[in-house]
Amino acid sequence: MELQKILILNAKGGSGKTTIATNLAASYANKGRHPALLDYDPQGSALNWLQTRDADCAPIHGIEAHKRNVAVTRSWQMRLPKDVDRIVIDTPASISGAILSDYIRQSDTIIVPVLPSPIDILTATNFIKEIMILGKLQAPASVGKKRPIRLGVVANRVKENMQIFDSLFTFLADLNLPFITALSESQYYIHAFVEGKGVHELHDSRTQLVCQQWKPLLDWIDDSPGNPISLAPVSNNYNMVS
Repeated sequence: MELQKILILNAKGGSGKTTIATNLAASYANKGRHPALLDYDPQGSALNWLQTRDADCAPIHGIEAHKRNVAVTRSWQMRLPKDVDRIVIDTPASISGAILSDYIRQSDTIIVPVLPSPIDILTATNFIKEIMILGKLQAPASVGKKRPIRLGVVANRVKENMQIFDSLFTFLADLNLPFITALSESQYYIHAFVEGKGVHELHDSRTQLVCQQWKPLLDWIDDSPGNPISLAPVSNNYNMVS
């Protein structure tokens, strides 16, 4: 299976990058794939989550990428098992410029989570513009890739009947970027995180609607490649759960 590198990216802290990264990795593991979780965030929340994961759960290979192990070379520290087919990259906040460019260069798919507040949406739109500029600069180097870099937006921690994303939809439509799905605010994410699991692994019938919200994102990641840095918008139809 073709290796995919999935970058979870937002310059603003608290957008839910780690929640999306851990649940993506857990979803892939639960489907019998072989994910690796790279934690570049100095807070180390993704690797802390992985360390609480029970041995009987589907395996996820973790790398504490934000730390340098002086006992080995960086390439040895970052090595991956040969069977890894999905790399999920959790990133720190407040990245820009050359550092942001480095993250973009090592990815196939970029997911930007956005919280439902005016300041978060404004910050996200400005950040997406920066990603677009850096992505276009990198496009010639990406021509030889089997899958060109793609970017999509996920609304995170959304409450029922929120209409605040109208300005974000307009912005994305102008750039021909997809709004992929909206993930509701739910206590099940907290329960799953404490257990070192993803919501797909809770095996609770009450999580069914929460898990359904992930399907558009998982389908989009596995879809056929679109144009570099952009893809025709997908449906903005989404349903919230309490």
